[in-house]
Amino acid sequence: MSEDQTPSVPPEPLLQMIANLARFHGEHEQFYAQAPLRQASDLQACSRALKALAGRWSTTGAGAPAGNPFAGAEDLNAPGLVAESGILFMEGEGEPVELQRLRRDVREAAEDSEQTGIWLAAAMEQAWEAAGLLADYPALADLLGERHRIVANDWQAAGLLALVAQLLRRSLDLLDRVTFSPAALRADLESERNAPAYLFSASEILDRAADLLAESATLVRDNERRWRVFGARVRRLRSD
Repeated sequence: MSEDQTPSVPPEPLLQMIANLARFHGEHEQFYAQAPLRQASDLQACSRALKALAGRWSTTGAGAPAGNPFAGAEDLNAPGLVAESGILFMEGEGEPVELQRLRRDVREAAEDSEQTGIWLAAAMEQAWEAAGLLADYPALADLLGERHRIVANDWQAAGLLALVAQLLRRSLDLLDRVTFSPAALRADLESERNAPAYLFSASEILDRAADLLAESATLVRDNERRWRVFGARVRRLRSD
């Protein structure tokens, strides 16, 4: 082999680095093949709560306030929702603390999705360039499709996470259109009934965000076998 000729097998330092990436990034992706599913489940629970309230407010009439400020608002509480979500409208209170917590959780989920998406997109830009350099080594030629598929899956997942963040923030924008005090809600029930419409739309946007989180988990999970095959080849080359 001439001095200017690239060897078939990557040098040991490069093989060691590739082995490290295959191990730790493969393990990292095992987490991100599951975490979005848990987030999607949480968002679906939020969506169900909003739909339950919207359904109740679409059909019930405005009731008279009870004399006790700690009494539950019969006309505003959805059947079964208090036990499931803790959201309880009381006569002497404003927006239920559980509903405030729901909105806070959605806001935090938006921030987490955005940050993860930004980091992952930047990482995949570098990974794409690094994967192209492996084409210099024929010993890895048959696995280049697998390596690029890993990058493509993760890059696509990053884009989905960015979109999830936008959807979650838009759902919050719609919820901000509603004043969740008993007095304001009863006034709406007696007029245009705008609150149910905003809640239904916000819940539908949450549903789509949950769907996209599940898609991102599917993309990342698709990489598991590819990392395993890639890592096995590198270990064999190092042992040889």
